[in-house]
Amino acid sequence: MKKYSMSQMVDWKIQLFTLSAELLLFVRVIVRFFNGNPDAQFVHWVIGATNVLLEPFRAVFNVMDVPARGWVVDYPALFAMAVYGMAAVWFMNFYKKSK
Repeated sequence: MKKYSMSQMVDWKIQLFTLSAELLLFVRVIVRFFNGNPDAQFVHWVIGATNVLLEPFRAVFNVMDVPARGWVVDYPALFAMAVYGMAAVWFMNFYKKSK
């Protein structure tokens, strides 16, 4: 049986969280970009599941109402994706340096 170091396990947990968050936020960006119907169960679930990830970034950009037609760019979600990615890299490097 192969033993894994604590550093590897921490890296995997950080990567798993980041990958999950990035994937959910990417689906949210796509759904919002193509003006997905918020009454559809999948769209409702994606928006609800990602609201907690976007909470720290709500005030960064002024979000306007969704237009009746046209594409919507979800700037807070794109910004959150960038921040979560950079934070994951920083945490992994910080943990490796502290060991």
